[in-house]
Amino acid sequence: MSKAASSKTPRVIFGLAMVVGLFWVARREGPQPRLTEITGQTMGTVPYSIKAISTDQLDIKWGVDSLLTEFNKSLSTYIADSEISRFNRNDTLAFESSLFLPVLQASRDVVDATDGAFDPTVGPLVNAWGFGPEGVTYQPDSMEVDSLRAFVNFGKIQFNSQFVTKRPNMYLDFSAIAKGYAVDLVAIYLESLEVDRYMVEIGGEVRTRGTNMQEELWRLGIEDPLVAKNERKLLAIVNMDNRSLATSGNYRNYYEKDGQTFAHIIDPRTGYNNFNSILSASVFSPECMLADAYATAFMVMGVDKSIALIERDPKLEAILVYRDGDDVKTYQSTGIRRYVTMDRTAEPTEQ
Repeated sequence: MSKAASSKTPRVIFGLAMVVGLFWVARREGPQPRLTEITGQTMGTVPYSIKAISTDQLDIKWGVDSLLTEFNKSLSTYIADSEISRFNRNDTLAFESSLFLPVLQASRDVVDATDGAFDPTVGPLVNAWGFGPEGVTYQPDSMEVDSLRAFVNFGKIQFNSQFVTKRPNMYLDFSAIAKGYAVDLVAIYLESLEVDRYMVEIGGEVRTRGTNMQEELWRLGIEDPLVAKNERKLLAIVNMDNRSLATSGNYRNYYEKDGQTFAHIIDPRTGYNNFNSILSASVFSPECMLADAYATAFMVMGVDKSIALIERDPKLEAILVYRDGDDVKTYQSTGIRRYVTMDRTAEPTEQ
């Protein structure tokens, strides 16, 4: 090698080092991701928490609250003049918002896939068993259950792109899918602002995209259903890879009376509280409203039928905790296993 060539080598290396150094300085001094976090309430007293990461300064509180207000005006049965409340009174509704039709369509799909284990017309039975606005007042007898079952059949809800109709005395209630639907709407709103890293949680139903501030997948805890009613411990921690999560179980929402335990999960096909072997169902799906609806349905369907549905639907993954005789077992679908860490020692956290 000539002296001229040799003398150039250190200068070339030095020049490359300067370029690399300037690149990292520019990266540090350029727009940096920042975390925007907001909280609030919707659907009466249901809490929400939203974390969004962007290089832009996000002002999303007003937009989120406005969206959720419109959601409630359309679909809340607790608001007397909402679209759904007027529909329940009058049996016919010409759609006024764009929110009603999509949840009807999604509900029909889940009703069909679960053979009626999920049914948004089950409200009269839910109310009769003490899980409605009036709370526990009495237990219905078999004659009343049979009478109310006559009004429980989502197949009697007819709709097209313009209006929806039902039979008199039927009652439509989206409480088993509404929180998930609201989560999806907020996520779509964030994506319209070009936010591609977020976690949206409403009343325990969650949808995530991208990574957190540590540039890791968002991590969520799944509660252990074997603890006492007022105790909180984790069963598992899940790394969320652009997924939604909804969990249903009888371990929180139940009451005891006259030596009997009554759970909030009502089988629309029988009219009675459903205590099958499943203790909790955590369902993962791209859309949170589907995860929400299927989590409820699996609590009605039982282990074998739930697993069969999960394994034939590529959109669904799940963690089921269930009793097998005297043992408690956990089922994890194939597509979620590598994202799950089973850990009953951790405290409930999210990040």
